[in-house]
Amino acid sequence: MKLHEYQSKQIFSKYGIPIPKGRVAATADEAKQIAKELGSRVVIKSQVLVGGRGKAGGIRLAKTPDEAGELAGQILTMEIKGLPVRKVLVDEAANIETEIYLGITNDRAARRPVMMASSAGGVEIEEVARLTPEKIARVHIDPMLGLREYQARDIACGIDLPREHTRLFGQIALGLWQAYVDCDATLAEINPLVITSENQLLAVDGKMLIDDNAQFRQPALFEMRDLDVEAPSEVEARRYGLSFIKLDGNIGCMVNGAGLAMTSMDIIKLFGGSPANFLDIGGGASAEKVAAALRIILADPNVKAILFNIFGGITRGDEVARGILAALHEVKTSVPMVIRLVGTNAEEGRQILAEAHMITAETLVDAAKKAVAVATGAPAAAGG
Repeated sequence: MKLHEYQSKQIFSKYGIPIPKGRVAATADEAKQIAKELGSRVVIKSQVLVGGRGKAGGIRLAKTPDEAGELAGQILTMEIKGLPVRKVLVDEAANIETEIYLGITNDRAARRPVMMASSAGGVEIEEVARLTPEKIARVHIDPMLGLREYQARDIACGIDLPREHTRLFGQIALGLWQAYVDCDATLAEINPLVITSENQLLAVDGKMLIDDNAQFRQPALFEMRDLDVEAPSEVEARRYGLSFIKLDGNIGCMVNGAGLAMTSMDIIKLFGGSPANFLDIGGGASAEKVAAALRIILADPNVKAILFNIFGGITRGDEVARGILAALHEVKTSVPMVIRLVGTNAEEGRQILAEAHMITAETLVDAAKKAVAVATGAPAAAGG
Protein backbone atom coordinates (compact mmCIF):
# COMPACT_ATOMS: atom_id res chain seq x y z
CA MET A 1 0.00 0.00 0.00
CA LYS A 2 1.28 3.45 -0.94
CA LEU A 3 1.02 6.40 1.40
CA HIS A 4 0.68 9.97 0.19
CA GLU A 5 3.53 12.41 0.70
CA TYR A 6 1.73 14.24 3.52
CA GLN A 7 0.98 10.94 5.30
CA SER A 8 4.58 9.76 5.00
CA LYS A 9 5.95 13.06 6.27
CA GLN A 10 3.59 13.06 9.23
CA ILE A 11 4.98 9.66 10.18
CA PHE A 12 8.56 10.83 9.67
CA SER A 13 7.93 13.79 11.95
CA LYS A 14 6.94 11.44 14.78
CA TYR A 15 10.41 9.89 14.54
CA GLY A 16 12.28 13.17 14.83
CA ILE A 17 12.79 13.82 11.13
CA PRO A 18 12.49 17.57 10.44
CA ILE A 19 9.82 18.43 7.85
CA PRO A 20 8.51 21.79 6.59
CA LYS A 21 5.58 23.44 8.33
CA GLY A 22 2.40 22.81 6.41
CA ARG A 23 -1.02 21.16 6.21
CA VAL A 24 -3.31 19.47 3.73
CA ALA A 25 -6.13 21.31 1.98
CA ALA A 26 -9.09 19.97 0.03
CA THR A 27 -10.27 23.37 -1.29
CA ALA A 28 -8.72 26.56 -2.60
CA ASP A 29 -10.01 28.50 0.42
CA GLU A 30 -8.38 26.08 2.83
CA ALA A 31 -5.08 26.39 0.95
CA LYS A 32 -5.30 30.19 1.10
CA GLN A 33 -5.94 30.11 4.85
CA ILE A 34 -3.01 27.74 5.49
CA ALA A 35 -0.70 29.98 3.44
CA LYS A 36 -1.89 33.00 5.43
CA GLU A 37 -1.14 31.20 8.72
CA LEU A 38 2.33 30.18 7.53
CA GLY A 39 3.06 33.78 6.55
CA SER A 40 5.69 32.98 3.94
CA ARG A 41 6.13 31.63 0.44
CA VAL A 42 4.50 28.21 0.12
CA VAL A 43 4.67 25.22 -2.19
CA ILE A 44 1.34 23.78 -3.37
CA LYS A 45 1.83 20.06 -3.98
CA SER A 46 -0.79 17.76 -5.51
CA GLN A 47 -1.33 14.60 -3.48
CA VAL A 48 -1.60 11.77 -5.98
CA LEU A 49 0.17 8.41 -5.85
CA VAL A 50 2.12 8.76 -9.09
CA GLY A 51 5.47 10.21 -10.06
CA GLY A 52 6.04 13.18 -12.33
CA ARG A 53 3.77 15.57 -10.42
CA GLY A 54 6.08 18.52 -11.01
CA LYS A 55 6.35 17.96 -14.76
CA ALA A 56 2.56 17.68 -14.96
CA GLY A 57 2.10 21.05 -13.23
CA GLY A 58 1.03 19.51 -9.94
CA ILE A 59 3.67 21.33 -7.84
CA ARG A 60 3.65 25.15 -7.83
CA LEU A 61 5.27 27.93 -5.81
CA ALA A 62 3.04 30.68 -4.39
CA LYS A 63 4.34 33.99 -3.01
CA THR A 64 1.09 35.19 -1.40
CA PRO A 65 -1.98 33.60 0.20
CA ASP A 66 -4.16 34.78 -2.71
CA GLU A 67 -1.82 33.16 -5.20
CA ALA A 68 -1.78 29.99 -3.08
CA GLY A 69 -5.57 29.81 -3.22
CA GLU A 70 -5.60 30.41 -6.96
CA LEU A 71 -2.95 27.77 -7.71
CA ALA A 72 -4.56 25.24 -5.35
CA GLY A 73 -7.87 25.75 -7.15
CA GLN A 74 -6.19 24.99 -10.47
CA ILE A 75 -4.35 21.91 -9.18
CA LEU A 76 -7.48 20.51 -7.51
CA THR A 77 -9.20 20.35 -10.93
CA MET A 78 -6.35 18.33 -12.47
CA GLU A 79 -5.92 14.67 -13.26
CA ILE A 80 -2.34 13.42 -13.21
CA LYS A 81 -1.75 10.19 -15.11
CA GLY A 82 -5.45 9.41 -14.84
CA LEU A 83 -5.75 10.06 -11.09
CA PRO A 84 -7.85 12.97 -9.80
CA VAL A 85 -6.21 15.43 -7.41
CA ARG A 86 -8.44 15.55 -4.33
CA LYS A 87 -6.00 17.17 -1.87
CA VAL A 88 -3.00 19.47 -1.95
CA LEU A 89 -0.22 19.85 0.58
CA VAL A 90 0.58 23.47 1.43
CA ASP A 91 4.14 23.52 2.72
CA GLU A 92 6.39 26.37 3.74
CA ALA A 93 8.87 26.88 0.89
CA ALA A 94 12.47 25.93 1.67
CA ASN A 95 15.55 27.78 0.46
CA ILE A 96 17.34 24.78 -1.01
CA GLU A 97 21.12 24.68 -1.36
CA THR A 98 21.78 20.92 -1.68
CA GLU A 99 19.54 17.92 -2.38
CA ILE A 100 20.19 14.41 -1.03
CA TYR A 101 18.42 11.10 -1.52
CA LEU A 102 17.95 8.88 1.55
CA GLY A 103 15.92 5.69 1.57
CA ILE A 104 15.49 2.16 2.92
CA THR A 105 14.08 -0.82 1.07
CA ASN A 106 14.33 -4.61 1.08
CA ASP A 107 17.29 -6.22 -0.66
CA ARG A 108 15.90 -9.64 -1.51
CA ALA A 109 19.25 -10.97 -2.73
CA ALA A 110 20.92 -10.05 0.58
CA ARG A 111 17.82 -11.03 2.58
CA ARG A 112 17.94 -7.88 4.65
CA PRO A 113 17.06 -4.19 4.39
CA VAL A 114 19.45 -1.80 2.71
CA MET A 115 19.84 1.92 3.36
CA MET A 116 20.87 4.00 0.37
CA ALA A 117 21.91 7.62 0.07
CA SER A 118 23.10 9.78 -2.77
CA SER A 119 24.25 13.35 -3.20
CA ALA A 120 22.21 13.28 -6.46
CA GLY A 121 18.89 13.82 -4.65
CA GLY A 122 15.74 15.22 -6.22
CA VAL A 123 15.94 12.90 -9.24
CA GLU A 124 14.91 9.31 -9.96
CA ILE A 125 17.23 7.14 -7.88
CA GLU A 126 16.76 4.31 -10.41
CA GLU A 127 18.38 6.48 -13.09
CA VAL A 128 21.26 7.35 -10.76
CA ALA A 129 21.73 3.64 -10.00
CA ARG A 130 21.74 2.79 -13.70
CA LEU A 131 23.94 5.60 -15.01
CA THR A 132 26.18 6.55 -12.07
CA PRO A 133 26.01 3.77 -9.44
CA GLU A 134 29.16 5.11 -7.78
CA LYS A 135 27.09 8.06 -6.53
CA ILE A 136 25.04 5.81 -4.24
CA ALA A 137 26.28 4.81 -0.78
CA ARG A 138 24.75 1.63 0.64
CA VAL A 139 24.75 -0.23 3.95
CA HIS A 140 22.89 -3.46 4.69
CA ILE A 141 21.09 -3.57 8.03
CA ASP A 142 20.96 -6.64 10.26
CA PRO A 143 17.26 -6.76 11.23
CA MET A 144 18.19 -8.21 14.65
CA LEU A 145 20.51 -5.32 15.45
CA GLY A 146 18.91 -2.48 13.51
CA LEU A 147 20.75 0.45 11.98
CA ARG A 148 23.88 1.27 13.99
CA GLU A 149 25.21 4.79 14.47
CA TYR A 150 28.49 3.94 12.76
CA GLN A 151 26.55 2.82 9.68
CA ALA A 152 24.77 6.18 9.52
CA ARG A 153 28.15 7.88 9.77
CA ASP A 154 29.51 5.66 6.98
CA ILE A 155 26.59 6.72 4.78
CA ALA A 156 27.22 10.39 5.55
CA CYS A 157 30.90 10.00 4.64
CA GLY A 158 29.97 8.06 1.51
CA ILE A 159 28.01 11.00 0.11
CA ASP A 160 30.55 13.63 1.26
CA LEU A 161 28.08 15.25 3.62
CA PRO A 162 29.58 18.32 5.34
CA ARG A 163 30.80 17.31 8.80
CA GLU A 164 28.59 19.80 10.65
CA HIS A 165 25.53 17.86 9.46
CA THR A 166 26.75 14.37 10.37
CA ARG A 167 25.07 14.27 13.79
CA LEU A 168 21.62 15.38 12.60
CA PHE A 169 21.89 13.20 9.49
CA GLY A 170 22.53 10.24 11.78
CA GLN A 171 19.41 11.06 13.80
CA ILE A 172 17.37 11.33 10.60
CA ALA A 173 18.74 8.01 9.30
CA LEU A 174 17.94 6.27 12.60
CA GLY A 175 14.46 7.82 12.65
CA LEU A 176 13.82 6.66 9.10
CA TRP A 177 14.90 3.14 10.03
CA GLN A 178 12.60 3.08 13.06
CA ALA A 179 9.66 4.34 10.99
CA TYR A 180 10.42 1.65 8.40
CA VAL A 181 10.37 -1.11 11.03
CA ASP A 182 7.44 0.12 13.11
CA CYS A 183 5.21 0.62 10.06
CA ASP A 184 6.08 -2.71 8.38
CA ALA A 185 7.26 -0.75 5.37
CA THR A 186 8.88 -2.15 2.24
CA LEU A 187 10.11 1.32 1.28
CA ALA A 188 10.73 4.52 3.23
CA GLU A 189 12.46 7.34 1.41
CA ILE A 190 13.17 11.04 1.60
CA ASN A 191 13.78 12.56 -1.82
CA PRO A 192 15.02 15.11 -1.39
CA LEU A 193 16.48 15.61 2.02
CA VAL A 194 17.80 19.14 1.61
CA ILE A 195 20.39 21.40 3.14
CA THR A 196 18.81 24.84 3.25
CA SER A 197 20.50 28.21 2.91
CA GLU A 198 19.99 28.48 6.68
CA ASN A 199 22.25 25.40 6.94
CA GLN A 200 19.47 23.12 8.19
CA LEU A 201 18.53 19.58 7.10
CA LEU A 202 14.89 19.24 6.03
CA ALA A 203 12.84 16.39 4.54
CA VAL A 204 10.84 18.23 1.88
CA ASP A 205 9.35 15.10 0.31
CA GLY A 206 8.56 11.63 1.59
CA LYS A 207 7.31 8.29 0.39
CA MET A 208 6.35 5.04 2.13
CA LEU A 209 5.12 1.68 0.90
CA ILE A 210 3.52 -0.57 3.52
CA ASP A 211 3.55 -4.36 3.26
CA ASP A 212 -0.01 -5.51 2.50
CA ASN A 213 0.60 -8.63 4.60
CA ALA A 214 0.92 -6.39 7.67
CA GLN A 215 -2.67 -5.14 7.51
CA PHE A 216 -3.63 -7.08 10.65
CA ARG A 217 -0.86 -5.27 12.55
CA GLN A 218 -1.33 -1.83 11.03
CA PRO A 219 -5.09 -1.10 10.98
CA ALA A 220 -4.56 2.64 11.48
CA LEU A 221 -2.21 2.87 8.50
CA PHE A 222 -4.51 0.86 6.25
CA GLU A 223 -7.36 3.22 7.04
CA MET A 224 -5.28 5.79 5.10
CA ARG A 225 -5.45 3.69 1.90
CA ASP A 226 -6.26 5.78 -1.18
CA LEU A 227 -8.74 3.79 -3.25
CA ASP A 228 -8.38 6.10 -6.28
CA VAL A 229 -5.13 4.40 -7.19
CA GLU A 230 -6.58 0.88 -7.02
CA ALA A 231 -8.75 -0.97 -9.52
CA PRO A 232 -12.39 -1.06 -8.28
CA SER A 233 -12.42 -4.84 -8.74
CA GLU A 234 -9.48 -5.22 -6.35
CA VAL A 235 -11.20 -3.01 -3.76
CA GLU A 236 -14.37 -5.12 -4.04
CA ALA A 237 -12.38 -8.37 -3.76
CA ARG A 238 -10.76 -7.21 -0.53
CA ARG A 239 -14.21 -6.67 1.01
CA TYR A 240 -14.94 -10.38 0.60
CA GLY A 241 -11.50 -11.63 1.63
CA LEU A 242 -10.54 -12.61 -1.93
CA SER A 243 -7.02 -12.36 -3.32
CA PHE A 244 -7.56 -10.77 -6.74
CA ILE A 245 -5.30 -9.16 -9.32
CA LYS A 246 -6.66 -7.97 -12.65
CA LEU A 247 -4.74 -9.01 -15.78
CA ASP A 248 -5.16 -8.37 -19.51
CA GLY A 249 -6.46 -11.72 -20.79
CA ASN A 250 -9.92 -13.06 -21.61
CA ILE A 251 -10.26 -16.19 -19.42
CA GLY A 252 -11.43 -15.47 -15.89
CA CYS A 253 -9.96 -17.74 -13.20
CA MET A 254 -11.53 -18.77 -9.90
CA VAL A 255 -9.28 -21.07 -7.89
CA ASN A 256 -8.86 -22.06 -4.24
CA GLY A 257 -5.20 -21.74 -3.35
CA ALA A 258 -2.53 -19.32 -4.56
CA GLY A 259 -0.20 -22.02 -5.90
CA LEU A 260 -3.03 -23.75 -7.73
CA ALA A 261 -4.12 -20.37 -9.14
CA MET A 262 -0.63 -19.70 -10.52
CA THR A 263 -0.53 -23.20 -12.04
CA SER A 264 -3.95 -22.68 -13.63
CA MET A 265 -2.78 -19.45 -15.24
CA ASP A 266 0.36 -21.15 -16.57
CA ILE A 267 -1.64 -24.03 -18.08
CA ILE A 268 -4.06 -21.61 -19.75
CA LYS A 269 -1.11 -19.82 -21.38
CA LEU A 270 0.44 -23.17 -22.37
CA PHE A 271 -2.61 -23.96 -24.49
CA GLY A 272 -2.74 -20.57 -26.16
CA GLY A 273 -5.11 -18.75 -23.82
CA SER A 274 -4.63 -15.66 -21.70
CA PRO A 275 -5.78 -15.35 -18.05
CA ALA A 276 -7.89 -12.30 -17.22
CA ASN A 277 -7.07 -12.37 -13.52
CA PHE A 278 -5.49 -14.07 -10.56
CA LEU A 279 -8.18 -14.99 -8.03
CA ASP A 280 -7.67 -17.13 -4.95
CA ILE A 281 -11.07 -17.74 -3.40
CA GLY A 282 -9.53 -19.26 -0.27
CA GLY A 283 -10.56 -22.29 1.73
CA GLY A 284 -14.33 -21.87 1.79
CA ALA A 285 -16.39 -21.73 -1.39
CA SER A 286 -19.73 -20.51 -0.03
CA ALA A 287 -22.38 -19.34 -2.48
CA GLU A 288 -21.95 -15.76 -1.26
CA LYS A 289 -18.20 -15.83 -1.85
CA VAL A 290 -18.53 -17.49 -5.25
CA ALA A 291 -21.17 -14.94 -6.27
CA ALA A 292 -18.91 -12.07 -5.22
CA ALA A 293 -16.00 -13.57 -7.16
CA LEU A 294 -18.21 -14.03 -10.23
CA ARG A 295 -19.39 -10.42 -10.10
CA ILE A 296 -15.80 -9.21 -9.90
CA ILE A 297 -14.63 -11.40 -12.80
CA LEU A 298 -17.63 -10.56 -14.99
CA ALA A 299 -17.16 -6.83 -14.41
CA ASP A 300 -14.26 -7.17 -16.88
CA PRO A 301 -15.76 -6.85 -20.38
CA ASN A 302 -12.80 -8.75 -21.84
CA VAL A 303 -13.77 -12.01 -20.10
CA LYS A 304 -15.06 -14.54 -22.64
CA ALA A 305 -14.92 -17.66 -20.42
CA ILE A 306 -14.38 -18.58 -16.78
CA LEU A 307 -12.32 -21.48 -15.47
CA PHE A 308 -13.09 -22.86 -12.00
CA ASN A 309 -10.28 -25.00 -10.59
CA ILE A 310 -11.29 -26.24 -7.14
CA PHE A 311 -9.45 -28.76 -4.99
CA GLY A 312 -11.84 -30.20 -2.42
CA GLY A 313 -9.91 -30.76 0.77
CA ILE A 314 -11.66 -29.17 3.71
CA THR A 315 -14.42 -28.04 1.34
CA ARG A 316 -16.38 -30.90 -0.25
CA GLY A 317 -16.84 -31.03 -4.02
CA ASP A 318 -20.62 -31.38 -3.83
CA GLU A 319 -20.82 -28.30 -1.59
CA VAL A 320 -18.71 -26.36 -4.09
CA ALA A 321 -20.96 -27.46 -6.95
CA ARG A 322 -24.10 -26.36 -5.10
CA GLY A 323 -22.39 -23.08 -4.21
CA ILE A 324 -21.58 -22.43 -7.87
CA LEU A 325 -25.16 -23.15 -8.98
CA ALA A 326 -26.58 -20.99 -6.17
CA ALA A 327 -24.27 -18.16 -7.18
CA LEU A 328 -25.34 -18.44 -10.80
CA HIS A 329 -28.96 -17.94 -9.73
CA GLU A 330 -27.86 -14.59 -8.32
CA VAL A 331 -25.36 -13.59 -11.04
CA LYS A 332 -26.99 -14.09 -14.44
CA THR A 333 -24.51 -14.45 -17.28
CA SER A 334 -24.12 -16.06 -20.70
CA VAL A 335 -20.33 -16.33 -20.35
CA PRO A 336 -19.40 -20.03 -20.67
CA MET A 337 -17.81 -21.71 -17.65
CA VAL A 338 -15.56 -24.73 -17.26
CA ILE A 339 -15.43 -26.36 -13.84
CA ARG A 340 -12.71 -28.71 -12.69
CA LEU A 341 -13.36 -30.39 -9.34
CA VAL A 342 -11.00 -32.82 -7.62
CA GLY A 343 -10.71 -34.13 -4.09
CA THR A 344 -13.37 -34.89 -1.51
CA ASN A 345 -16.75 -35.77 -3.12
CA ALA A 346 -15.47 -34.52 -6.49
CA GLU A 347 -17.46 -37.14 -8.41
CA GLU A 348 -20.70 -36.11 -6.75
CA GLY A 349 -19.89 -32.47 -7.46
CA ARG A 350 -19.20 -33.09 -11.14
CA GLN A 351 -22.44 -35.07 -11.41
CA ILE A 352 -24.43 -32.15 -9.94
CA LEU A 353 -22.82 -29.75 -12.42
CA ALA A 354 -23.24 -32.10 -15.39
CA GLU A 355 -26.95 -32.42 -14.63
CA ALA A 356 -27.10 -28.62 -14.78
CA HIS A 357 -25.47 -28.80 -18.24
CA MET A 358 -22.25 -27.21 -17.07
CA ILE A 359 -18.90 -27.92 -18.76
CA THR A 360 -16.82 -30.04 -16.36
CA ALA A 361 -13.33 -31.55 -16.43
CA GLU A 362 -11.36 -34.04 -14.35
CA THR A 363 -7.85 -32.84 -15.18
CA LEU A 364 -6.41 -29.35 -15.31
CA VAL A 365 -5.11 -29.95 -18.85
CA ASP A 366 -8.62 -30.91 -20.00
CA ALA A 367 -10.11 -27.91 -18.18
CA ALA A 368 -7.62 -25.47 -19.69
CA LYS A 369 -8.17 -26.82 -23.21
CA LYS A 370 -11.93 -26.47 -22.83
CA ALA A 371 -11.67 -22.94 -21.39
CA VAL A 372 -9.42 -21.80 -24.24
CA ALA A 373 -11.82 -23.40 -26.76
CA VAL A 374 -14.96 -21.69 -25.44
CA ALA A 375 -13.13 -18.36 -25.01
CA THR A 376 -12.39 -18.42 -28.75
CA GLY A 377 -15.95 -19.41 -29.64
CA ALA A 378 -15.26 -23.11 -30.26
CA PRO A 379 -17.72 -25.64 -28.79
CA ALA A 380 -16.76 -27.67 -25.72
CA ALA A 381 -18.64 -30.73 -24.56
CA ALA A 382 -20.62 -30.54 -21.32
CA GLY A 383 -19.81 -33.11 -18.68
CA GLY A 384 -16.44 -34.60 -17.76
